[in-house]
Amino acid sequence: MHHGRRSLKWLPLLLFPILLLASCSESDDTVEEYPDWQNKNTAYWTSTVSKAQAAIAKGDTSWKIFRNYSIEDTLSSAPITDYIVVNVLESGTGSGSPLYTDSVRVRYEGRLLPSTSYSNGYVFDTTWPDGTTDATAGVADFQVRVLTDGFATAVQHMHIGDKWLVYVPWTLAYGESGNSSIPGYSVLRFTIQLVAYSHAGSSLPPFKAKRGWYELGSSE
Repeated sequence: MHHGRRSLKWLPLLLFPILLLASCSESDDTVEEYPDWQNKNTAYWTSTVSKAQAAIAKGDTSWKIFRNYSIEDTLSSAPITDYIVVNVLESGTGSGSPLYTDSVRVRYEGRLLPSTSYSNGYVFDTTWPDGTTDATAGVADFQVRVLTDGFATAVQHMHIGDKWLVYVPWTLAYGESGNSSIPGYSVLRFTIQLVAYSHAGSSLPPFKAKRGWYELGSSE
């Protein structure tokens, strides 16, 4: 079903503030935290899509490319920034996938590309704090419809227990302007594990362990 292109909404909670400028030691001078950010991110996105396309062409099923769910199915083509790229880290055993009207329970980490102060990319939000594992990390519950297009597209293709590395272009996240925590033109890199989901009108199940991850029930 086509829901129309929505305005960018919000990602899971932003837990940490982010500094746009990093101070030089014992100096009033500053250096840019995100130098040439637009060009860096656009080049990275083009490279990521090309890498995924090449892997898929060779039959590598761990790479996937999905078009933004809100684009009409009748459109024959779309810019590469209307897609997300997925690298499957673990495959779950659940059947079915969440719908736009469903609620989801996930573990996730959101990270930017490397910048001046963050060689591995700034982690702007996570339910996997340092020292935790999949078994001990927290979870977050969201309605799919309130998530940004990139995150919402990913979870609507996932099965319970799937753990994916998801690359989201700025067009399906916070756009050219960004927000107070994420610079404009940022490619977001999410690690997402789908823990459970419930259909509209139903509540998510109690948070309880089962076979190393969490699920709705035996029917899912």
